[in-house]
Amino acid sequence: MEDRKKDHIDLAFASQTMVKDMDTRFMYEPMLSAHPDDAIPETEFLGKKLKLPVWVSSMTGGTKLAGTINRNLAKACHEFGMGMGLGSCRIILDDDKYFPDFDMRDIIGDALPLYANLGINQLENLLFENKLAKINALVDKLRADGLIIHVNPFQEWFQPEGDRLRQPAIESVQALLEQVEFPVMVKEVGQGMGLESLSALLKLPLAAIEFGAFGGTNFARVELMRDSQKARELFEPLSYVGHDAAQMVDMINHIISQETGKIKCRQLIVSGGIKSFLDGYYLIKKSTMPAIYGQASTFLKYAKDDYEQLHHFISYQVKGLQMAYAFLRVRE
Repeated sequence: MEDRKKDHIDLAFASQTMVKDMDTRFMYEPMLSAHPDDAIPETEFLGKKLKLPVWVSSMTGGTKLAGTINRNLAKACHEFGMGMGLGSCRIILDDDKYFPDFDMRDIIGDALPLYANLGINQLENLLFENKLAKINALVDKLRADGLIIHVNPFQEWFQPEGDRLRQPAIESVQALLEQVEFPVMVKEVGQGMGLESLSALLKLPLAAIEFGAFGGTNFARVELMRDSQKARELFEPLSYVGHDAAQMVDMINHIISQETGKIKCRQLIVSGGIKSFLDGYYLIKKSTMPAIYGQASTFLKYAKDDYEQLHHFISYQVKGLQMAYAFLRVRE
């Protein structure tokens, strides 16, 4: 005790905070809960139960590290009770060479959601070629619960070797939903989506919408960085266009309040710029539609090496979420 009290004296001045640094998103209620043993309620999501309201967002596919990263992430999902979206599965659509790098069902287990992933351009091409059977085969082969379609027109436009859309993405998604029986999600990849796009998606029978909002990894900028200096100078302003996760939650809340009877999509994954468990907790509590939050680059940082680092990181997220559920209320 004497050592602890001395630490308090030594650290008192160093720990002082400024009012301007206060997080004003929450009401802190210290009187209403004990310290939690497990204050995080189970979340029913995509027909399965999550112990944490967290989604490992799609991030990598077709690289040498993909297998290590995916195995570490799937193991973490199994241990902590999270859902997982695979990175782009395009590389195994026609060739099984890299299939073991994506085959995560035995690791994550049957009780948790695992989704395959293809880009909107691959979907459009398969629709035009009347080859949707390839998507069914992919989902079956991976024993996935469904499919994520990532929509990335900015990334493809800026990518030197990128594909070009021949029709609006919403038309391809509608056509897919009409022809398959497995659940489908749609996500952006770093710019987020505006009011009209969200409204159109919410009226489709999607399993969920994942934001991929502005504020996290920006794949339009990634592709610009791969291009020439001239291209970067000319196109860079476009890479700063988008919508952050808080804006998207507000837009969806507004759409739901205005068009309740027309909404068919029932769940959200709030992702893009979620830097901490507090960001995620705040936004899923603010959403009027049932939601969990997703992270990609944050998990990637710890999943590239040994599993112990990833386990340590998630353990701290669990402790933080337990305190948030016990003592924090989102301000109206």
